[in-house]
Amino acid sequence: MAEILKGAPVTEAMNAKMSADVAALKEAGAIPTLAILRVGERPDDLSYERGAMKRCEKVGVAVRQVILPGDVSQEDFDRALTALNEDAAVHGILMLRPLPKHLDNERARQMLAPEKDVDGCTDASLAGVFTNSGTGFPPCTAQAAMEILHFYGIDPKGKKAAVIGRSLVVGRPMAMMLMHENATVVNLHTRTVDPAAIARKADILIAACGQLRAVDRSYTHPDQVIVDVGINWDEAAGHIAGDVDFEAVAPYVKALTPVPGGVGAVTTGVLVSHVVEAARRAAKR
Repeated sequence: MAEILKGAPVTEAMNAKMSADVAALKEAGAIPTLAILRVGERPDDLSYERGAMKRCEKVGVAVRQVILPGDVSQEDFDRALTALNEDAAVHGILMLRPLPKHLDNERARQMLAPEKDVDGCTDASLAGVFTNSGTGFPPCTAQAAMEILHFYGIDPKGKKAAVIGRSLVVGRPMAMMLMHENATVVNLHTRTVDPAAIARKADILIAACGQLRAVDRSYTHPDQVIVDVGINWDEAAGHIAGDVDFEAVAPYVKALTPVPGGVGAVTTGVLVSHVVEAARRAAKR
């Protein structure tokens, strides 16, 4: 039976480090601050906002909420975002997306200052991931997967890694982050011929295709570590499940993250760690 790589211990370790880092920054006169920019009252936005605020409170990061009406004009939205970009007291900005259709989502994404882009959504942040330059921050979900590997002592160096999915949110940045840690990486996607045959050769398999239980036993081998990034609603079971068929795969691999309780449990912690790091960089400047 696979070792279950739970996210909770990873988050606890991150919280302990962040609390110490925040205390040191405050002693030096800097208060790490996250601004949450929300338009309207979408339930999923409100849920994510509550989770981020709770995690910030736990480690001592200040939160500033900027809530705009659902029918806010482009001009007023741009003004609010620009003000946060220019406010030296704000270290990170979480812009809840997608924005309402009458607003220009792409324009807003590119307006966000890369040094405050703690969600890793701007082109500058993504370029920083590809060049390993430290510009901006990587997407939180991709980094959460890496944090799990680090915590459980799974070193990608010299390993064969397969990433199923090529989105800019997880798949492509995930592949680059593994490559920066000296793994040999292949990206599998919807046009890949016989993905299971390729995945079976991987020491580390990252499932990020967004398809319920798409990864079955045919993708695996006994010494494989699988990180399941998928969050899918299982209509029949009435709960969320991953991209990996957990019950079918768990008896036949070395280690596996659960859904829920795996990568998702670490993602918000990564977001807050980015705020703390942004405050540290600002203090150095």
